[in-house]
Amino acid sequence: MSNLPVVVIGAGPQGLAAAAHLLERGLEPLVLESGLGPASAVAEWGHVRLFSAWPELVDGASARLLEPTGWAAPASGYPTGAEWVDGYLAPLAKALEDRVQYDARVIGVSRRGRDRLVDADRADQPFTVHLVDGEGNESRLEARAVIDASGTWRRPNPAGADGLPALGERAAAHLLSYQVPDRAAPERYAGKHTVVVGSGDSAFNAIHELVQIAAVHPGTRVTWAIRRVVSDDTFGGGAADELPERGALGQRARTAVESGTVELRTGFRTAEIRREGQRAVLVGEDGQVLPAADTVVVLTGFRPDLSFLSEMRLDLDPTLEAPRRIAAEIDPNVHSCGSVQATGAADLAQPEPDLYLVGMKSYGRAPTFLALTGYEQVRSVVAELAGDHEAAARVELVLPDTGVCGGAGVFDDPESAGGGCCTPATTGLEIGRAPVGL
Repeated sequence: MSNLPVVVIGAGPQGLAAAAHLLERGLEPLVLESGLGPASAVAEWGHVRLFSAWPELVDGASARLLEPTGWAAPASGYPTGAEWVDGYLAPLAKALEDRVQYDARVIGVSRRGRDRLVDADRADQPFTVHLVDGEGNESRLEARAVIDASGTWRRPNPAGADGLPALGERAAAHLLSYQVPDRAAPERYAGKHTVVVGSGDSAFNAIHELVQIAAVHPGTRVTWAIRRVVSDDTFGGGAADELPERGALGQRARTAVESGTVELRTGFRTAEIRREGQRAVLVGEDGQVLPAADTVVVLTGFRPDLSFLSEMRLDLDPTLEAPRRIAAEIDPNVHSCGSVQATGAADLAQPEPDLYLVGMKSYGRAPTFLALTGYEQVRSVVAELAGDHEAAARVELVLPDTGVCGGAGVFDDPESAGGGCCTPATTGLEIGRAPVGL
């Protein structure tokens, strides 16, 4: 199979970095991107500013590939998603030339002549990768190895607290958004009431954008619904976060709550979304009802699309849908103080030889992924595919601490909200609860 390419699924940051590492190792990559341009998922949240600085967003092999073109790595600053694409990812895709194929959505991966049940000579057969383009035309190609860097962006979690769409969520789809609002396009939110559901970094970004809209559009209201009580971890690590902009993001959300600009409702777990004309009413599992919203912004995380890997032999954690060997390190239910460890080829290997899940997809449903993590993953995976086992086993990354003691604690016990190694602390915030009713 030496004449076949290594297929990389996804032309996002990790997929393009994988291609650069493969070229540097003398292996031929073929990157398959479902969108019409490089990093199409990043482009969809291009208005959001990253909390990682430029030096943490550029992969080493990619920089080496770009240098002969006259490209220079930005030395400082925090780009938006659009600036990340324009200043780095698009030039990288251009440098890879026709090794990146657009409008190529992977709908299946298997082995030539072998379905999932067949053992005989399985590892000796090339992968078959099935594709479809935007017009529905199907094609098939063969690969010596597959690196799945397809991410999770287009698989947002629903609003329903049980992981399934809330009652009425599908019917109210035109009143819901699963992306961070953009202050440059305020029409949907200006002078109206928005409910934000979720408590992670995306929710912090949404609060920040909506506060900016409210500052110039009187009558704009924001309600923020989270499942937990408030603890010191609710707004991130603050000054203790080794990524200062990540810490500041949470603190801005806290300031918005303390100032009264945003009304925070705790202990709210969405069970139903009712339509009242052109507005949506969220009903909690315990009967709480939120005021009718013009738009509901649902930012409850993401999950991987495993459908096109149904003929692959996978060993995934039953909780996170992440490779089993890394699950304990990234599981928000059990993860404690400090940052997660770097993960490499040995951690990401699957029972299907030469198949690797990398990038955001490798974290399954866990929310703690950083670009730095993905770059280290693809460096190690490509070294393994090239036969450099020593380099694959080497760890070349130390991740910054979040400043947060993780762990979910006992799910329904407010006193354990800090979880892990933390002692829960009160914040002094006066937090409202929605009235109980129908």
